[in-house]
Amino acid sequence: MTPTMDGAALLNEVEAFHRRFNVFPTEAAYVAVALWDAHAHLLDCFDSTPRLAFLSPEPGSGKSRSLEIVETLVPQPMTAVNASAAALFRSVSNPNGRPTILFDEIDTIFGPKAGDNEELRGFLNAGHRRTGVTYRCIGDGGNQTVQAFPSYCAVAVAGLGSLPDTIMTRSIVIRMRRRARNERVEAFRARVHEAEGHKLRDRLAQWAEHARGFVMGAWPDMPDGVTDRPADVWEPLLAIADAAGGDWPDRARTACVTLVTASKTNDKGSLGVRLLTDLRDHVMVGIDRLPTVAILDRLNALDDAPWADLHGKPFDNRRLSKMLAEYMTADNEPIASRNIKTAGSVLKGYYAADLRDAWARYCPPPPESPLLPLPGTENTA
Repeated sequence: MTPTMDGAALLNEVEAFHRRFNVFPTEAAYVAVALWDAHAHLLDCFDSTPRLAFLSPEPGSGKSRSLEIVETLVPQPMTAVNASAAALFRSVSNPNGRPTILFDEIDTIFGPKAGDNEELRGFLNAGHRRTGVTYRCIGDGGNQTVQAFPSYCAVAVAGLGSLPDTIMTRSIVIRMRRRARNERVEAFRARVHEAEGHKLRDRLAQWAEHARGFVMGAWPDMPDGVTDRPADVWEPLLAIADAAGGDWPDRARTACVTLVTASKTNDKGSLGVRLLTDLRDHVMVGIDRLPTVAILDRLNALDDAPWADLHGKPFDNRRLSKMLAEYMTADNEPIASRNIKTAGSVLKGYYAADLRDAWARYCPPPPESPLLPLPGTENTA
Protein backbone atom coordinates (compact mmCIF):
# COMPACT_ATOMS: atom_id res chain seq x y z
CA MET A 1 0.00 0.00 0.00
CA THR A 2 1.21 3.51 -0.71
CA PRO A 3 1.65 6.14 2.00
CA THR A 4 -1.31 7.99 0.48
CA MET A 5 -3.69 5.04 0.97
CA ASP A 6 -2.35 4.31 4.46
CA GLY A 7 -2.78 7.96 5.39
CA ALA A 8 -6.44 8.14 4.40
CA ALA A 9 -7.28 4.97 6.34
CA LEU A 10 -5.31 6.15 9.35
CA LEU A 11 -7.00 9.55 9.41
CA ASN A 12 -10.34 7.73 9.27
CA GLU A 13 -9.32 5.84 12.40
CA VAL A 14 -8.18 9.01 14.16
CA GLU A 15 -11.50 10.68 13.34
CA ALA A 16 -13.42 7.63 14.56
CA PHE A 17 -11.46 7.70 17.82
CA HIS A 18 -12.54 11.30 18.42
CA ARG A 19 -16.15 10.45 17.57
CA ARG A 20 -16.21 7.81 20.32
CA PHE A 21 -15.57 10.37 23.05
CA ASN A 22 -16.24 13.86 21.60
CA VAL A 23 -19.38 15.52 20.28
CA PHE A 24 -18.22 18.29 17.99
CA PRO A 25 -20.69 20.84 16.59
CA THR A 26 -20.09 20.06 12.89
CA GLU A 27 -18.65 17.42 10.58
CA ALA A 28 -16.04 20.01 9.64
CA ALA A 29 -14.78 20.01 13.23
CA TYR A 30 -14.02 16.27 13.19
CA VAL A 31 -12.09 16.66 9.94
CA ALA A 32 -10.13 19.67 11.18
CA VAL A 33 -9.20 18.11 14.53
CA ALA A 34 -8.04 14.83 12.96
CA LEU A 35 -5.85 16.75 10.51
CA TRP A 36 -4.52 18.93 13.33
CA ASP A 37 -3.52 15.81 15.28
CA ALA A 38 -1.56 14.62 12.26
CA HIS A 39 0.02 18.02 11.61
CA ALA A 40 1.59 17.98 15.10
CA HIS A 41 3.77 15.07 13.89
CA LEU A 42 4.94 17.05 10.84
CA LEU A 43 5.56 20.46 12.36
CA ASP A 44 8.99 20.98 10.79
CA CYS A 45 7.48 20.64 7.31
CA PHE A 46 5.52 23.90 7.64
CA ASP A 47 6.21 27.59 7.92
CA SER A 48 3.43 28.03 10.49
CA THR A 49 1.21 26.02 12.80
CA PRO A 50 -2.45 26.83 13.50
CA ARG A 51 -3.64 26.91 17.07
CA LEU A 52 -6.58 24.62 17.86
CA ALA A 53 -9.14 26.30 20.13
CA PHE A 54 -12.05 24.52 21.81
CA LEU A 55 -14.25 27.35 23.09
CA SER A 56 -17.72 27.50 24.62
CA PRO A 57 -19.91 30.00 26.48
CA GLU A 58 -20.64 27.61 29.38
CA PRO A 59 -18.84 24.88 31.35
CA GLY A 60 -19.68 21.25 30.72
CA SER A 61 -19.39 21.47 26.94
CA GLY A 62 -16.72 18.81 26.40
CA LYS A 63 -13.72 21.11 25.92
CA SER A 64 -11.42 19.46 28.43
CA ARG A 65 -12.37 16.00 27.17
CA SER A 66 -11.48 17.12 23.64
CA LEU A 67 -8.01 18.10 24.86
CA GLU A 68 -7.70 14.76 26.64
CA ILE A 69 -8.30 12.87 23.40
CA VAL A 70 -5.90 15.14 21.49
CA GLU A 71 -3.33 14.50 24.21
CA THR A 72 -3.30 10.76 23.44
CA LEU A 73 -2.66 11.39 19.72
CA VAL A 74 0.04 14.08 19.52
CA PRO A 75 3.81 13.89 20.14
CA GLN A 76 5.18 14.82 23.57
CA PRO A 77 2.02 16.37 24.98
CA MET A 78 2.53 18.96 27.70
CA THR A 79 -0.60 19.79 29.68
CA ALA A 80 -0.44 23.40 30.85
CA VAL A 81 -2.86 25.07 33.25
CA ASN A 82 -1.80 28.50 34.48
CA ALA A 83 1.70 27.91 33.11
CA SER A 84 3.93 30.96 32.86
CA ALA A 85 5.37 32.17 29.60
CA ALA A 86 8.88 31.47 30.94
CA ALA A 87 8.01 27.84 31.66
CA LEU A 88 6.53 27.39 28.21
CA PHE A 89 9.37 28.88 26.16
CA ARG A 90 11.94 26.95 28.15
CA SER A 91 9.98 23.75 27.49
CA VAL A 92 9.87 24.48 23.76
CA SER A 93 13.63 25.05 23.80
CA ASN A 94 14.25 21.69 25.49
CA PRO A 95 16.93 19.77 23.51
CA ASN A 96 15.09 16.51 24.24
CA GLY A 97 12.29 17.48 21.88
CA ARG A 98 9.58 20.04 21.26
CA PRO A 99 6.33 19.51 23.20
CA THR A 100 2.77 19.83 21.93
CA ILE A 101 1.27 22.30 24.41
CA LEU A 102 -2.29 21.62 25.58
CA PHE A 103 -3.58 24.63 27.50
CA ASP A 104 -6.81 24.03 29.41
CA GLU A 105 -8.80 26.77 31.15
CA ILE A 106 -7.24 29.37 28.88
CA ASP A 107 -9.94 31.82 30.01
CA THR A 108 -8.12 32.11 33.36
CA ILE A 109 -5.20 33.57 31.40
CA PHE A 110 -7.06 35.82 28.94
CA GLY A 111 -10.50 36.18 30.51
CA PRO A 112 -11.95 39.54 31.60
CA LYS A 113 -10.75 39.03 35.20
CA ALA A 114 -7.32 37.69 34.33
CA GLY A 115 -5.44 40.96 34.06
CA ASP A 116 -2.52 41.60 31.74
CA ASN A 117 -0.84 38.58 30.12
CA GLU A 118 1.07 40.20 27.30
CA GLU A 119 4.11 37.97 27.85
CA LEU A 120 2.13 34.77 27.36
CA ARG A 121 0.18 36.25 24.49
CA GLY A 122 3.46 37.22 22.86
CA PHE A 123 4.78 33.68 23.26
CA LEU A 124 1.66 32.18 21.65
CA ASN A 125 1.78 34.69 18.81
CA ALA A 126 5.51 34.21 18.14
CA GLY A 127 5.21 30.43 18.21
CA HIS A 128 2.76 30.44 15.33
CA ARG A 129 5.65 30.89 12.89
CA ARG A 130 8.61 28.57 12.44
CA THR A 131 10.91 31.60 12.73
CA GLY A 132 9.25 32.73 15.95
CA VAL A 133 11.53 33.35 18.92
CA THR A 134 11.15 34.84 22.38
CA TYR A 135 13.98 37.07 23.62
CA ARG A 136 15.02 36.96 27.29
CA CYS A 137 17.88 38.35 29.36
CA ILE A 138 20.09 35.60 30.82
CA GLY A 139 22.60 36.03 33.62
CA ASP A 140 23.00 38.05 36.80
CA GLY A 141 23.36 41.76 37.39
CA GLY A 142 25.59 43.44 34.84
CA ASN A 143 26.54 40.18 33.16
CA GLN A 144 23.21 39.68 31.46
CA THR A 145 23.02 38.75 27.80
CA VAL A 146 20.05 38.56 25.46
CA GLN A 147 19.18 35.06 24.30
CA ALA A 148 16.62 34.00 21.69
CA PHE A 149 14.46 31.05 22.70
CA PRO A 150 12.60 29.20 19.91
CA SER A 151 8.83 29.52 20.33
CA TYR A 152 7.57 27.43 17.40
CA CYS A 153 5.32 24.61 18.62
CA ALA A 154 1.84 23.19 18.22
CA VAL A 155 -0.66 24.55 20.74
CA ALA A 156 -4.23 23.47 21.48
CA VAL A 157 -6.31 25.42 23.99
CA ALA A 158 -9.69 25.06 25.68
CA GLY A 159 -11.66 27.65 27.59
CA LEU A 160 -14.77 29.70 28.15
CA GLY A 161 -15.63 32.71 26.04
CA SER A 162 -13.16 33.99 23.50
CA LEU A 163 -9.46 34.68 23.00
CA PRO A 164 -7.46 37.79 22.09
CA ASP A 165 -7.91 38.64 18.41
CA THR A 166 -4.22 38.04 17.71
CA ILE A 167 -4.64 34.41 18.81
CA MET A 168 -8.14 33.88 17.41
CA THR A 169 -7.03 34.80 13.90
CA ARG A 170 -4.26 32.18 14.13
CA SER A 171 -6.66 29.48 15.33
CA ILE A 172 -9.00 26.82 14.06
CA VAL A 173 -11.93 27.49 16.36
CA ILE A 174 -14.26 24.69 17.43
CA ARG A 175 -17.25 26.20 19.23
CA MET A 176 -18.32 23.48 21.63
CA ARG A 177 -21.83 22.99 22.98
CA ARG A 178 -23.31 20.99 25.80
CA ARG A 179 -24.42 17.56 24.64
CA ALA A 180 -28.10 17.23 23.84
CA ARG A 181 -30.01 14.43 25.53
CA ASN A 182 -29.93 12.35 22.36
CA GLU A 183 -26.15 12.75 21.87
CA ARG A 184 -24.21 9.87 23.34
CA VAL A 185 -20.48 9.36 23.79
CA GLU A 186 -18.43 6.52 25.16
CA ALA A 187 -17.11 7.06 28.67
CA PHE A 188 -13.37 7.80 28.49
CA ARG A 189 -11.34 5.65 30.84
CA ALA A 190 -7.71 6.70 30.81
CA ARG A 191 -6.34 3.30 31.89
CA VAL A 192 -8.07 1.62 28.95
CA HIS A 193 -8.35 4.21 26.22
CA GLU A 194 -5.06 6.08 26.53
CA ALA A 195 -3.27 2.98 25.24
CA GLU A 196 -5.57 2.89 22.20
CA GLY A 197 -4.85 6.54 21.49
CA HIS A 198 -1.11 5.99 21.91
CA LYS A 199 -1.18 3.20 19.33
CA LEU A 200 -2.82 5.60 16.87
CA ARG A 201 -0.25 8.26 17.85
CA ASP A 202 2.61 5.90 17.07
CA ARG A 203 1.08 5.01 13.72
CA LEU A 204 0.62 8.71 12.94
CA ALA A 205 4.30 9.23 13.68
CA GLN A 206 5.26 6.36 11.36
CA TRP A 207 3.00 7.61 8.56
CA ALA A 208 4.37 11.13 9.05
CA GLU A 209 7.87 9.90 8.22
CA HIS A 210 6.57 8.38 4.97
CA ALA A 211 4.47 11.47 4.16
CA ARG A 212 7.21 14.01 4.93
CA GLY A 213 8.37 14.10 1.31
CA PHE A 214 4.81 14.72 0.09
CA VAL A 215 4.19 17.51 2.60
CA MET A 216 7.52 19.37 2.72
CA GLY A 217 7.30 22.48 0.56
CA ALA A 218 3.77 21.68 -0.64
CA TRP A 219 1.55 24.48 -1.91
CA PRO A 220 -1.98 23.08 -1.54
CA ASP A 221 -4.76 24.64 -3.60
CA MET A 222 -6.88 26.85 -1.37
CA PRO A 223 -10.67 27.03 -1.72
CA ASP A 224 -12.03 30.15 -3.37
CA GLY A 225 -12.18 33.08 -0.98
CA VAL A 226 -9.71 31.65 1.57
CA THR A 227 -6.75 34.03 1.56
CA ASP A 228 -4.38 35.88 3.89
CA ARG A 229 -4.43 34.69 7.53
CA PRO A 230 -7.07 31.94 7.04
CA ALA A 231 -4.91 30.52 4.24
CA ASP A 232 -1.87 30.48 6.55
CA VAL A 233 -3.94 28.67 9.18
CA TRP A 234 -5.28 26.00 6.83
CA GLU A 235 -2.31 25.40 4.54
CA PRO A 236 -0.65 22.74 6.76
CA LEU A 237 -3.91 20.82 7.19
CA LEU A 238 -4.72 20.84 3.48
CA ALA A 239 -1.19 19.67 2.67
CA ILE A 240 -1.66 16.72 5.03
CA ALA A 241 -5.06 15.92 3.52
CA ASP A 242 -3.53 15.91 0.02
CA ALA A 243 -0.75 13.58 1.19
CA ALA A 244 -3.28 11.24 2.80
CA GLY A 245 -5.46 11.05 -0.32
CA GLY A 246 -8.77 9.23 -0.49
CA ASP A 247 -11.65 11.60 0.19
CA TRP A 248 -9.58 13.67 2.62
CA PRO A 249 -8.58 16.40 0.14
CA ASP A 250 -12.24 17.12 -0.62
CA ARG A 251 -13.38 16.78 2.97
CA ALA A 252 -10.58 19.05 4.17
CA ARG A 253 -11.48 21.84 1.75
CA THR A 254 -15.16 21.59 2.61
CA ALA A 255 -14.25 21.79 6.29
CA CYS A 256 -11.95 24.73 5.59
CA VAL A 257 -14.72 26.75 3.94
CA THR A 258 -17.20 25.85 6.68
CA LEU A 259 -14.96 26.85 9.58
CA VAL A 260 -13.47 29.94 7.92
CA THR A 261 -16.98 31.17 7.11
CA ALA A 262 -18.07 30.48 10.69
CA SER A 263 -15.09 32.37 12.06
CA LYS A 264 -15.97 35.40 9.96
CA THR A 265 -19.55 35.26 11.19
CA ASN A 266 -18.45 35.11 14.82
CA ASP A 267 -15.59 37.56 14.49
CA LYS A 268 -16.84 41.09 15.04
CA GLY A 269 -13.30 42.36 14.86
CA SER A 270 -12.16 45.24 16.98
CA LEU A 271 -14.63 47.64 18.54
CA GLY A 272 -13.65 50.18 15.89
CA VAL A 273 -14.55 47.78 13.07
CA ARG A 274 -17.82 47.00 14.85
CA LEU A 275 -18.56 50.74 14.98
CA LEU A 276 -17.81 51.22 11.29
CA THR A 277 -19.91 48.20 10.36
CA ASP A 278 -22.89 49.27 12.45
CA LEU A 279 -22.71 52.76 10.95
CA ARG A 280 -22.77 51.26 7.45
CA ASP A 281 -25.36 48.54 7.96
CA HIS A 282 -27.74 50.04 10.52
CA VAL A 283 -27.26 53.74 11.05
CA MET A 284 -26.52 55.41 7.70
CA VAL A 285 -28.20 53.06 5.24
CA GLY A 286 -29.32 55.13 2.24
CA ILE A 287 -28.28 58.37 3.96
CA ASP A 288 -25.40 60.56 2.85
CA ARG A 289 -25.06 62.51 6.13
CA LEU A 290 -26.47 62.38 9.65
CA PRO A 291 -26.12 64.62 12.73
CA THR A 292 -24.07 63.20 15.59
CA VAL A 293 -27.04 63.27 17.97
CA ALA A 294 -29.04 61.08 15.57
CA ILE A 295 -26.10 58.69 15.08
CA LEU A 296 -25.75 58.24 18.84
CA ASP A 297 -29.49 57.68 19.27
CA ARG A 298 -29.48 54.96 16.65
CA LEU A 299 -26.32 53.27 17.91
CA ASN A 300 -27.57 53.18 21.50
CA ALA A 301 -30.92 51.78 20.33
CA LEU A 302 -29.36 48.84 18.47
CA ASP A 303 -30.19 45.46 19.93
CA ASP A 304 -27.33 42.98 20.36
CA ALA A 305 -24.78 45.79 20.22
CA PRO A 306 -22.39 47.12 22.89
CA TRP A 307 -23.10 50.83 22.49
CA ALA A 308 -25.91 51.35 25.05
CA ASP A 309 -23.75 49.94 27.85
CA LEU A 310 -20.12 50.53 26.94
CA HIS A 311 -18.06 50.28 30.12
CA GLY A 312 -21.16 51.05 32.18
CA LYS A 313 -22.50 54.05 30.25
CA PRO A 314 -24.01 54.84 26.83
CA PHE A 315 -21.84 55.68 23.85
CA ASP A 316 -21.26 59.44 23.67
CA ASN A 317 -20.04 62.10 21.27
CA ARG A 318 -16.49 62.18 22.68
CA ARG A 319 -16.01 58.42 22.30
CA LEU A 320 -17.52 58.44 18.79
CA SER A 321 -15.20 61.24 17.70
CA LYS A 322 -12.12 59.58 19.20
CA MET A 323 -12.81 56.18 17.64
CA LEU A 324 -13.61 57.45 14.16
CA ALA A 325 -10.53 59.71 14.17
CA GLU A 326 -8.41 56.53 14.16
CA TYR A 327 -9.56 55.88 10.57
CA MET A 328 -8.91 57.90 7.44
CA THR A 329 -10.99 59.35 4.64
CA ALA A 330 -10.13 58.69 1.00
CA ASP A 331 -8.03 61.88 1.17
CA ASN A 332 -5.97 60.39 4.03
CA GLU A 333 -7.40 62.75 6.62
CA PRO A 334 -8.76 61.53 9.97
CA ILE A 335 -12.51 61.05 9.89
CA ALA A 336 -14.05 64.00 11.70
CA SER A 337 -17.46 65.58 12.16
CA ARG A 338 -18.50 68.36 9.83
CA ASN A 339 -21.27 70.91 9.70
CA ILE A 340 -24.63 69.66 8.45
CA LYS A 341 -27.24 72.24 7.51
CA THR A 342 -30.72 71.39 8.73
CA ALA A 343 -33.94 73.36 8.74
CA GLY A 344 -33.02 76.58 10.49
CA SER A 345 -29.78 75.43 12.11
CA VAL A 346 -26.37 73.87 11.62
CA LEU A 347 -25.45 70.66 13.47
CA LYS A 348 -22.25 68.67 13.70
CA GLY A 349 -22.41 65.26 12.06
CA TYR A 350 -20.78 62.75 9.77
CA TYR A 351 -20.86 62.25 6.00
CA ALA A 352 -21.03 58.83 4.38
CA ALA A 353 -18.47 60.01 1.81
CA ASP A 354 -15.92 60.40 4.62
CA LEU A 355 -16.59 56.86 5.87
CA ARG A 356 -16.69 54.92 2.60
CA ASP A 357 -12.95 54.33 2.32
CA ALA A 358 -12.81 52.91 5.86
CA TRP A 359 -15.92 50.81 5.16
CA ALA A 360 -14.25 49.31 2.10
CA ARG A 361 -10.95 48.61 3.89
CA TYR A 362 -12.05 47.29 7.27
CA CYS A 363 -15.64 46.04 7.22
CA PRO A 364 -16.86 42.59 6.17
CA PRO A 365 -18.97 42.45 3.00
CA PRO A 366 -22.32 44.21 3.46
CA PRO A 367 -25.47 42.12 3.96
CA GLU A 368 -27.18 41.00 0.76
CA SER A 369 -30.44 42.68 1.72
CA PRO A 370 -29.54 46.02 3.29
CA LEU A 371 -32.07 47.51 5.68
CA LEU A 372 -34.12 50.43 4.44
CA PRO A 373 -33.77 53.74 6.30
CA LEU A 374 -36.22 54.32 9.10
CA PRO A 375 -39.29 56.41 8.12
CA GLY A 376 -38.92 60.10 8.74
CA THR A 377 -35.12 60.13 8.69
CA GLU A 378 -34.59 61.33 5.15
CA ASN A 379 -31.96 64.02 4.55
CA THR A 380 -33.14 67.49 5.28
CA ALA A 381 -30.14 69.34 3.91
